[in-house]
Amino acid sequence: MALSDPQSITITGATSSLPRVASLQNKSEYMSADGLIKLSLSHAYGRRNRRVLRIDHSKITSDPFKPAENTSVSMSNYIVFDVPRVGYTNAQVKEVYDGFKALYIASSDAIIAKLLGGES
Repeated sequence: MALSDPQSITITGATSSLPRVASLQNKSEYMSADGLIKLSLSHAYGRRNRRVLRIDHSKITSDPFKPAENTSVSMSNYIVFDVPRVGYTNAQVKEVYDGFKALYIASSDAIIAKLLGGES
């Protein structure tokens, strides 16, 4: 079952529409019209089930080594659920995620700011 089409995401106050561009058996992809933002959801089944929600973001910026020239840069951010085939219900996995989410959104995402600053 796929998500609704299109999806949308807000980055730096700008909302982008992400229509579905691919729908495979265990993967769907959604992309902005300019191709700079891609959302993907995938599932891999084996000894453990792996579920991934990923966003890839690209932009054009000045080259730090040649300031008169522009270069394309990109980053990605994703969350992975790596779960054994048996032993956890979806509700239990969601409870673990809820605790994880509460950790990283606490104090205005302070732990993320510290992580991005190189703290561990």
